[in-house]
Amino acid sequence: MKNLGKEAILVFLSILVSYSSGARLQSSCNPSGRIRGENPPPGQCNQENDSDCCKAGDYYTTYTCSPPVSGTTKAVLTLNSFQKGGDGGGPSECDGNYHYDETPVVALSTGWYSGGSRCLNNVTISANGRTVIAMVVDECDSTMGCDDEHDYQPPCPNNIVDASKAVWKALGVPEDTWGDLDISWSDS
Repeated sequence: MKNLGKEAILVFLSILVSYSSGARLQSSCNPSGRIRGENPPPGQCNQENDSDCCKAGDYYTTYTCSPPVSGTTKAVLTLNSFQKGGDGGGPSECDGNYHYDETPVVALSTGWYSGGSRCLNNVTISANGRTVIAMVVDECDSTMGCDDEHDYQPPCPNNIVDASKAVWKALGVPEDTWGDLDISWSDS
């Protein structure tokens, strides 16, 4: 009888471990593929804000997902211009408009953008001891890149909050250090 109790406990523990491992795998976000870069036509990759341009022969990882969203989701803040002629390319996906650099707006990596479900909703961004609220207006495409539609820039990593200058200013980040910043964010 004692052995049966121990066996039941072992079975329960192995089921629990299997379930936990499965849940962890389901919530992880693995690469979905790679695309091969090509050199952009002359003058076709806007490098405002130190944006990268695709390079011929380089491979770029793509994602259809992003890490799970929590109350304080960890991310990397990057700099983007949503103005006409800016390094963000065309008009914003959510509303078909351009947005001034002085407006606190963001683009989210594909998984967090979630097919537009966060469009025109606010997110709260925290870093540098400050917090700012910004509106989601675009997708930072993690599935495609290196083409005209994406201004010949590589796909976004899966953990990006791509922000206007207004967001960086509100966070009190010195302008000479703008580029990449570890942040946390949440839906507002």
